Amino acid sequence: MTLLRTEMGAVLRAVRLRDGRTLRDVSTQAGTALGYLSEVERGGKEASSEILAAICAALGVTQSSVLATVADRMRATEHRCTPTRHRPRPRARQTTGAALAGAR
Repeated sequence: MTLLRTEMGAVLRAVRLRDGRTLRDVSTQAGTALGYLSEVERGGKEASSEILAAICAALGVTQSSVLATVADRMRATEHRCTPTRHRPRPRARQTTGAALAGAR
């Protein structure tokens, strides 16, 4: 199972690295602590909508484009990880002491 915060962080980090930006630069521009932004990128923290808006603005991307990319990544993961449907396994028959005694 993939967590939303993990995918969100991966997308934000990819955008930052694509543009050759540092954590310090983006955190300063977004008005967030460097350590907090690092945690968001690693999927350890889930950013509020306000923080996400500030990070996206600092990166020069729209929230909708980030969310669409996250959704695409999650959809791909869900398709790979969706379990196939199996019939339930039959239960083992329970044998009681009385049934065993009668079998002798």
